[in-house]
Amino acid sequence: MILAWVSLAIWLALTLGRGWFWRVSRLQESAGMRPLSRCRVVAIVPARDEADVIAESVGSLLRQEFDGELEVIVVDDNSSDGTGSLVQGARVITGTPLVAGWTGKLWAMQQGVAAAGDADFFLFTDADIRHDAHSVASLVGMAQAKRLDLVSHMVKLHCGTWAEKFTIPAFVFFFFKLYPPAWISSAKLKTAGAAGGCVLIRPGALAGIGGLAAIRGEVIDDCSLARAVKRKGGRLWLGLTATTESIRPYTGLADIGRMISRSAFRQLDHSVVVLLGSVLGLLVTYVIPALLGVSGSYAALAAWALMMVCYLPMVRFYGLNPLWSFCLPLTACFYLGATVHSAVSYWRGRGGVWKGRAQDLVH
Repeated sequence: MILAWVSLAIWLALTLGRGWFWRVSRLQESAGMRPLSRCRVVAIVPARDEADVIAESVGSLLRQEFDGELEVIVVDDNSSDGTGSLVQGARVITGTPLVAGWTGKLWAMQQGVAAAGDADFFLFTDADIRHDAHSVASLVGMAQAKRLDLVSHMVKLHCGTWAEKFTIPAFVFFFFKLYPPAWISSAKLKTAGAAGGCVLIRPGALAGIGGLAAIRGEVIDDCSLARAVKRKGGRLWLGLTATTESIRPYTGLADIGRMISRSAFRQLDHSVVVLLGSVLGLLVTYVIPALLGVSGSYAALAAWALMMVCYLPMVRFYGLNPLWSFCLPLTACFYLGATVHSAVSYWRGRGGVWKGRAQDLVH
């Protein structure tokens, strides 16, 4: 069937023509990097109701093996669970009420920037991230060695339950497919992206875009920040780390589905046309090869084989049995459902809810 050949053509293009996004080993270039000169880094941790993870996250920052000055600022964003009282060894700022037009995370980050004083770099990092002892050093080393304005690590996400094994490697795979790191690093291409859990940025680059106020209403704040920096001529790098991890578990598919749904339709610019195109694209790219492959279509089987070739390195990165790579068509269906749910939630006025705040509503 013609759809099988279309699927095969898509996978040939993805395999060979999208910046080798699937080659995981190429994405860990920062491992072992060390700063070229001493500098001052201010780590800013926005935290709202993070009592279960904040002590471990901040503790990992305080234990950094970093030959420079590192200050950690935690912005307690009106938590109701005593988050701020659990922080030891770092400066805690009690956040002021959310200002209209800002998302909660960005407003907390803004308050951290305002309190930071002079710095060579800001490190924006989430409250659920446990940093490897050399995390800051590797980020700074990469930024200094390549004269980069923004450096970001996609941290290793929690992947212990069957639901996480079914969805989390695919989440990272889809992210890098959408934002190929080689394209992000290229000054010739407009592609820009970052992973919000771990972003190192030069204050000058941040000021050059007008500060965080320039993206204050963005739900997908990490990629919006990267896009703004690159538009001003800034140089970016996005990679993958096996040693800095998210310690936030996802208990089941419903939990993961909510995480995807809260921003998926925003990623599509709230466009019905783009949504329909995405649904069709997911079906042709992931589902058709499996359906027609089991029916004996050689073109579909070849497409499915290429799909597995691309996905297998990410499965191995997460230490999983290679047989999990066979699940990608089913996982794609799950993501398709979460994306449609995101659109429906937006249309019903319930989009983008996170930490009790609605961040993506119909205007």
